[in-house]
Amino acid sequence: MTPEREKKFKEVIARRQPDLTVILENIHDPHNISAILRTCDAVGIMEVYVINTSGSLNKKLGKKSSASARKWIKVNYFNDVISCVDSLKRNGFAIYATHLAADSVNLYGLDLARPACLAFGNEHAGVSEELLGHADGNFIIPMAGMIPSLNVSVACAVSLYEAYRQRAKEKMYDVPALSDIMGRELFSRWGGEEARQDA
Repeated sequence: MTPEREKKFKEVIARRQPDLTVILENIHDPHNISAILRTCDAVGIMEVYVINTSGSLNKKLGKKSSASARKWIKVNYFNDVISCVDSLKRNGFAIYATHLAADSVNLYGLDLARPACLAFGNEHAGVSEELLGHADGNFIIPMAGMIPSLNVSVACAVSLYEAYRQRAKEKMYDVPALSDIMGRELFSRWGGEEARQDA
C-alpha cells in the first residue's frame, strides 16, 4: 500500500459515521442500489441493511458500481423485516421511513445528528406496511413539482445529505466516532479487499 493510499484510508475512516445507516427494502434495480451505496460512502456510512422478502437475496447487489462503493460498505442481508429491525433497535437506532401519512414530518424536521436509520422501499410499492409498523416515524421530502415522488436513489441522496449537513454543523466529522480498535479493523479489511482485487 502506498503512503498516499494509507493516508486516504485513515482520513476516510476518521470520518465514518457508525450511527447513521439506511434500510433498503425490496429494491430490485441494481443501478439504484449502486447509486445508493455511492451516496452512503460519500456521507460516511459504514454499513447498510438490505431486506428482500420477495425472493432470494442477490448478494452481488451494487458490485458493478463504477466507483466500486460496495467494497467500502458492509451490506447486511435479511429475508424478513423483524430480524433487521431487531438488529437496529438493539444498537440504539431510531428508524424513519419515507412514507406519506397524517403523522409524517418534513425531512428537514428530523434530528439526524442522533443515531438514525432511514428506510427506503420498493421502487413501486414503497416501504411495506410491516416495516412501517416498526418505524419510529415517517418523513417526506418536500417537493413543488407535478410529479409527487423521486427516484429512490435520488430520495436517498437528498435525505442523506440532509443528515450530512446536520452532522457537519455539529462537527461530527471532525472527531473520529470509531474506537482505535474498530478503526484498525476497518483499515485491515479495506486493505485486504484491495489486495484481493489486485491479485
